[in-house]
Amino acid sequence: MEEERKPLRLVTVAGPPTCGKTSVLRHVACHLQTDGLAVGVIKLDCLTTNDAERYRQAGLVHVAQGLSGSLCPDHFFAGNVPRLLAWGKQRQLDFLFLESAGLCNRCSPHVKGALAICVLDHLGGVQLPAKVGPMLRSADLVVATRGDLVSQAEREVFALEANHHAPKARVLSVQGRTGQGTLELARKIERMASPLPPEEPRLRFSMPSAVCSYCLGETRLGDERQIGNLKLLELPA
Repeated sequence: MEEERKPLRLVTVAGPPTCGKTSVLRHVACHLQTDGLAVGVIKLDCLTTNDAERYRQAGLVHVAQGLSGSLCPDHFFAGNVPRLLAWGKQRQLDFLFLESAGLCNRCSPHVKGALAICVLDHLGGVQLPAKVGPMLRSADLVVATRGDLVSQAEREVFALEANHHAPKARVLSVQGRTGQGTLELARKIERMASPLPPEEPRLRFSMPSAVCSYCLGETRLGDERQIGNLKLLELPA
């Protein structure tokens, strides 16, 4: 009889660059692994990363990373999701975390049926949530980092702003450097994450529609060089 496979729980982790995604996720994954769960982490970045090594140094076994190179990193992310899910199922993982590069605040790598986390840095200012698109607005959990570097009032306003733009999300304050708050976050992830539904995976929100000359490698500037999608700025007279 074929061995019954574990139900895989997928968690997508998005957020702007240098907001502390890897530091937070490293602590969370270790907490879950300490609980006896099989945890995998895959980092998808743009030009270079050593995050896979950071995860291994923390004691995580199921780790991989990929670089998009000249491709949009979040399109690279979305295009690889089916392969990454197969990788996680082959290893009989309980949790698979996919961490995005977060270079485009508009992109939304969150997957329907998976738990979606958006990490934001308090140092981005209280207006940051208004500048972040679907990666925040379609998230289930918002993790606010580096709150120790701002005032209590700023933390409260930041949480209100995050909830205004993601009203269904829960906002948690976590310190990636020290790990403070990551155990509570790990427990919330355990409670909130569900096994993926059997149907074909789908994004929660569409990617930007951008197939233009520059997507295809053009370097020359000028309207006559443009093909595909083109949006011109309206300037005052």
